[in-house]
Amino acid sequence: MSALAATDATAPQPLLSVRDLTKAFPIRGGLLKREIGSVRAVDGVNFEIGPSETFGLVGESGCGKSTTGRCVLRLIEPSSGELRFEGKDVMSLSGDRLRALRRDIQIIFQDPYASLNPRMTVGAIIGEALTIHGLATSRPQYEARIVHLLETVGLQADHMTRYPHEFSGGQRQRIGIARALAVEPKLIICDEPVSALDVSIQAQVINLLEDLQQRFGIAYLFVAHDLSVVEHISRRVAVMYLGRIVETAASRQLYSTPKHPYTEALLSAVPIPDPSVKRKRIRLKGEVPSPINPPSGCHFHSRCPLAKDICSTEVPKLKESAPGHLVACHFR
Repeated sequence: MSALAATDATAPQPLLSVRDLTKAFPIRGGLLKREIGSVRAVDGVNFEIGPSETFGLVGESGCGKSTTGRCVLRLIEPSSGELRFEGKDVMSLSGDRLRALRRDIQIIFQDPYASLNPRMTVGAIIGEALTIHGLATSRPQYEARIVHLLETVGLQADHMTRYPHEFSGGQRQRIGIARALAVEPKLIICDEPVSALDVSIQAQVINLLEDLQQRFGIAYLFVAHDLSVVEHISRRVAVMYLGRIVETAASRQLYSTPKHPYTEALLSAVPIPDPSVKRKRIRLKGEVPSPINPPSGCHFHSRCPLAKDICSTEVPKLKESAPGHLVACHFR
C-alpha cells in the first residue's frame, strides 16, 4: 500500500485521487514562435481528498497550487498523470461526460470582481448552471431555486435583479459561492477565495464555507498562500514549492511539528498576535528560483540550511516520517 493510501482498511474510498499530476506550459520564441523550453508548473503532484474533507494546498505565489486546482477540474488540461473522482478516470472524459462531471466539481475563483460577468444580473449568473444542467423545469422553480441559493449564502431575494457592480467584494464572493452551490457539487475547488477581501470579510466567508460544509457535506480543495486561513479551515494540509508537494500532514500536526525546512520557514513568518510570544524567525537565503530552470534534485536545495551534495542530484521522495505525516526531504 502506498504512503498516500489510508492506513485503515475500513476507511472510505477517496472522493478525489491525484497521482503524478504534471502540467508544463510551453515557452515560445523566435520569428516562427517555436517551442524553446517549458515551465513545469506542476511536477508530479500526489494527494487524496475524502468525502466532506477540507484539504489545504499552500505555498508561495507561482508554486503551482492554483494550476493544480484548475487541472483537477480540467479548466487547464494536465500534461500527464492520473485524476480519479469517485473511482472514475477524469482524464478520459470529454463532451457530455466531462460536463456531467462538472456538476460534481465546482470552483470558486480568487477575484470576485473579474469572475462575475458585469453584463448579467445576479439571478442570471447563478441560474446559468441550472439551465445548462436542466435542474429547473419551469420559471417559478428556476426563480425559487435562485432565491434559496441567495438566502443560503446570506444575501437577499431582491438581489437577483441587480448587477455585480452594485455589490461589495465580500458580497460578490458570496454570489460566486452561490453559483458553485447551484448544481449541488460534491467537491468545490476554492482558489484563494478570500485573498482579495478585507480581513474581517475573510472571516465571514470562511465561516460561511464551514457552515455550508456541515450542512451539505461538501469537500473542499482549499488553495491559499495565507497559512493562518488554511490552518483554520483545513483538516489536512499540503505544502507546495516550485511545482512539488514537499510535506503533507493533518493540519494540527503540520502546524505544531513541521518536518520540511521550507514548511518551518513559512510557519516562522506567520505573525503572532501576542507580543509576549517569542519565536525564532527563519530567513531563507537567496530568491525563489525560476520555474523555467529550477534547481536539479530537490528544488529547495539552493535555499535549504540542511542541504548536502545528495540534495542537488536526487529528488527526495514523499515518504511517511510519522503516521499520516509525509515529507519530501533526505534528512527528515
